[in-house]
Amino acid sequence: MISFEQFKIEDGYPIYTQIIQYIKRGIVAGRIRNQDEVPSRRVLSSLIGVNPNTVQKAYRMLEEENIIESRSGAISYVTVDASKIASIRSQLLEGDLGAVVKAMKQMGISKEEALRLMAKLWD
Repeated sequence: MISFEQFKIEDGYPIYTQIIQYIKRGIVAGRIRNQDEVPSRRVLSSLIGVNPNTVQKAYRMLEEENIIESRSGAISYVTVDASKIASIRSQLLEGDLGAVVKAMKQMGISKEEALRLMAKLWD
């Protein structure tokens, strides 16, 4: 079963989005694997202290992306393969880097300066 021990609610964006991001990042990192059981909506809402509808919304969105699948008895499982993991990784990186690039542009940093900084931090 997926552990949510590391999950921390942060101010600034919706909790259902944070649940989705937590699961996606866990998949990309290899902490969450194909066929891992997802906690029930009630269990997770109690564990992290949120309304069950919040968890339901996150799970529904993950189902729409074919990342989790609900089976009989209300048990949900992760359903990802290598191509899905690669797609999630790309989506997360694009989102994270997009936010950084936007912030740099707002600060007036040139593309060249940004690339130099990236190279410096990479090393």
